[in-house]
Amino acid sequence: MKNFKRVAALVAVAVILIVFCLPMIFAFGDGEQSRGVFMAALFAALMVPILIYAMLMVYKMLEGRQKKVEGEIRNLIFDIGNVLVDFDWEGYLKSYGFPEEKYEKIADAVFRSETWNLRDQGLKKEEEYIQDFIAAAPEYAREIREVVEGSFATIRKRDYTDTWLRYLKNQGYRLYALSNYSQYMYEHTLKELSFLKEMDGVLLSWEIQDIKPHASFYQALLTRCGLKAEESVFLDDREDNCQAAERQGIHAIVFENLKQAAGELEKLGVK
Repeated sequence: MKNFKRVAALVAVAVILIVFCLPMIFAFGDGEQSRGVFMAALFAALMVPILIYAMLMVYKMLEGRQKKVEGEIRNLIFDIGNVLVDFDWEGYLKSYGFPEEKYEKIADAVFRSETWNLRDQGLKKEEEYIQDFIAAAPEYAREIREVVEGSFATIRKRDYTDTWLRYLKNQGYRLYALSNYSQYMYEHTLKELSFLKEMDGVLLSWEIQDIKPHASFYQALLTRCGLKAEESVFLDDREDNCQAAERQGIHAIVFENLKQAAGELEKLGVK
């Protein structure tokens, strides 16, 4: 970063010198257009330093908004489902108005199945997963296909997500996402996941064909983003995933709600 700033400063100085020299060059020019070119070069020579100064002021203002972190914790790692977004598969499935027995069988075949979790790992094509769901309750093949293909409707960004993440970012913490998430769901819920653009790093299970609570999944994030485990906190709604993070040396909080999570973070010095 320091080298980059040095290079940028040298480039800026060179640009300013060149622009300041232009009026002198065109001042000795001949022809009807020489006066106009000279005035344009003179105007540029005056405006460039002003614009550079204005940009520096904006940069300093934006940089000043982000505080320097005090304490051990520097990185906050978030699960997505039931932490930053709602994963309301029950409400979604009930919207179909299936009789209770049919509802339970489809729920078992899809959302409660091991196939649903394996789907996040992305080892097969989406159609193959649909066939696996159907195989668990073939009498409801048409309904299961419809439910799975529309399952992105289970995801809704929580009201506090953007505000909370922005606050933590402005406090100087670096934010990351580590989540079990299928490619199909990701591609169909990008609007609800708009906050990922503000993250310093994002690792989703389908991208590397690995899932929580595998130790390799946590290590992949630490390695890719250059994070120290002891400086990081992981928030997930599942206790087994949090325990797996702790085995990697990462602090972990079982997420229940915003107030509870904020209180647990405060105990770790995150305010």
